Amino acid sequence: QLQASGGGLVQAGGSLRLSCAASGSIRRLFAMDWYHQAPGKSRELVASITSGGSTNYVDSVKGRFTISRDNAKNTVSLQMNSLKPEDTAVYYCAADIEYMSGGYYYRKTHWGQGTQVTVSS
Repeated sequence: QLQASGGGLVQAGGSLRLSCAASGSIRRLFAMDWYHQAPGKSRELVASITSGGSTNYVDSVKGRFTISRDNAKNTVSLQMNSLKPEDTAVYYCAADIEYMSGGYYYRKTHWGQGTQVTVSS
């Protein structure tokens, strides 16, 4: 499972750091991602990072957000700087995980529970 934390209320121009920890019978973590979903809009990929550390960002956050991961701790973080009101959304972490269940290995995308980020103007 994935457990996200770190959301909150911040003024425009401020910073927040989101964290997400994977737990359970994990054999391997592949790509880890952050999505956001604003009210009335569809969920959008914000940033992703491969197991090797390669990153990708949606254009609207390039230069402001940084995704990172700690493979030893099975965690992924999103450092968000220079926040704007339009960044207000629920943020979800996701991870492509190979795990063991009932003696067999499976691979699927797991989702965290979502954490609210609100940026006031």
